[in-house]
Amino acid sequence: MSDLDLLTQSLARNVKRWRTERGFTLDALAARSGVSRGMLIQIEQARTNPSLGTVVKIGDALGVSITTLLDYERGPKVRVVPAEQAVRLWHTETGSYNRLLAGAEAPGPLEMWDWRLMPGESSPSDPHPAGTVELVHVTAGELTLTVGGAVHRVPAGASASFEADVPHTYGNTGDVPMEMVMAVSVPPAH
Repeated sequence: MSDLDLLTQSLARNVKRWRTERGFTLDALAARSGVSRGMLIQIEQARTNPSLGTVVKIGDALGVSITTLLDYERGPKVRVVPAEQAVRLWHTETGSYNRLLAGAEAPGPLEMWDWRLMPGESSPSDPHPAGTVELVHVTAGELTLTVGGAVHRVPAGASASFEADVPHTYGNTGDVPMEMVMAVSVPPAH
């Protein structure tokens, strides 16, 4: 079975499990997430491979991390993620990508990401739930971080934190690749 098949099946099982645990109908989850009922049915039946944006919306609506939605199994308190198991959820042909390195529930979703953006590329993000905080640490190049329309330059070696409940974009306006590590903390669903 391919990695993609494994992810599709894990996502199907975990979306259904967390939706049931939260007491949400398909219609309620569709309304909370902005993902259509038809798409949710396809995801829960492992008949589709949804975009990163769709998985993020479902995770936010359920109050669980993407890691939890893609988790192959529930394990012990310590979970070591081998380098080759980091999940690449987005990439471009020119070499930009993000990888989900690790995640946990603490008490809401907490995720750690590895990002690379090639010169001239950017990745926009819809607002996350109120109370979501992101931390970034740039290890190479310079991040052009736009939060709520305001542009912030974050050079290599520098870090930034921001409330991510507004539209935000990670960009590279420089001429060398930008690399960063990012942590995302989402409050638990109520």
